[in-house]
Amino acid sequence: MNRLIITLSLAALTLAGCGSAKSVSDADKKLSRKAAEEYSKVITAEWIADSKTAVADVYNNKLAKDGELEMPLWWKVYGEKPSDGYSLYISLHGGGGAPPRLNDGQWDNQKKLYVPKNAVYVAPRAPWNTWDLWFHEGIDPLYEQVIRMAVAYLDVNPDKVYIMGYSAGGDGVWREAPRMADHWAAASMMAGHPGDVGLVNLRNTPFMIWCGGEDAAYERNTRCRERGEEMDALQKADPEGYIHKTTIVEGAGHWMNRIDTAAVSWMAQYKRNPAPKKIVWKQEEVLKRFFYWVEAPENQLARGKEVRLSVDGSRIVIERCDYPSLTLWLNDAIVDLDRPVKVEYSGKTLFEGKLRRSSALMKESLYERNDPGFVYSAKVTVSL
Repeated sequence: MNRLIITLSLAALTLAGCGSAKSVSDADKKLSRKAAEEYSKVITAEWIADSKTAVADVYNNKLAKDGELEMPLWWKVYGEKPSDGYSLYISLHGGGGAPPRLNDGQWDNQKKLYVPKNAVYVAPRAPWNTWDLWFHEGIDPLYEQVIRMAVAYLDVNPDKVYIMGYSAGGDGVWREAPRMADHWAAASMMAGHPGDVGLVNLRNTPFMIWCGGEDAAYERNTRCRERGEEMDALQKADPEGYIHKTTIVEGAGHWMNRIDTAAVSWMAQYKRNPAPKKIVWKQEEVLKRFFYWVEAPENQLARGKEVRLSVDGSRIVIERCDYPSLTLWLNDAIVDLDRPVKVEYSGKTLFEGKLRRSSALMKESLYERNDPGFVYSAKVTVSL
């Protein structure tokens, strides 16, 4: 029989037939769906105020920094703020393994390459002057800082964050779109090379591929066509996921004569769903503990390990898991917490019971992830 592990770090769970849980406050005992929704607004406001202190230097100095790593920023606000907040476009310049002055020139070019509507347009300057200047290990926290700063200071909606990039910037999008797929509303790759990146994480992230038909350097045109066909196959096997569009601009070389600017309006039609009912998560070269509402054990992370699961009503069905245990962070957007929740794997029930909403866990999860989309009122850890 599968062993059940219940994690109670600030969480309060009532487990049907599984004994008693740790005692919780009266407030947690009585936390209804409506009360959880209201408390989410309260702690999000607190988090925004705290974020203005935490990322003040990012805003004031236009510099994202993590230890010795620095990423200068340039941004411009276009149009009026929509009722649900501005969109944010993070736009990555070309260049790569070249002298700093060349990459500086590419950065200046990227600042004026795209003009989104009712949005904050951020063009960062890469921290390095190497071929992998946009996806080298260590850069992901800088992207997260940019998003946090834009939400706290520039009224950006965290569910309307997009990433795009040209040439070496496109190389970065190939890697960062799947690696940080739970952060993006959509992504667009222009004239980059995919390398050995996997695309299965893009199940819930609309993705564009742009490449000149004559862009033969490093076989970009061939590789982009192949990856477009790969996305076609993924969507055919899972028609509700893998929204994508591949455009090979025939007759164009590495420069597509700005035809790719159509990507801005294409991406704008999509918002992030932070609580998808189906998740496909495969570890890439930079390892992650979290992906949407799933957490893998930190000491078991390895490239290639995969998790697949889906939600059917109050049932969570784990179809594949390459870890010995898995933590599911839950809220009412994922499952109805007024009803018992059931977790199944390989035809066996790993957990069945009612999970109590916890205000303490909501605050813990918000400050752990630093993303208002990832606020959870319950969690359960299952052993497989």
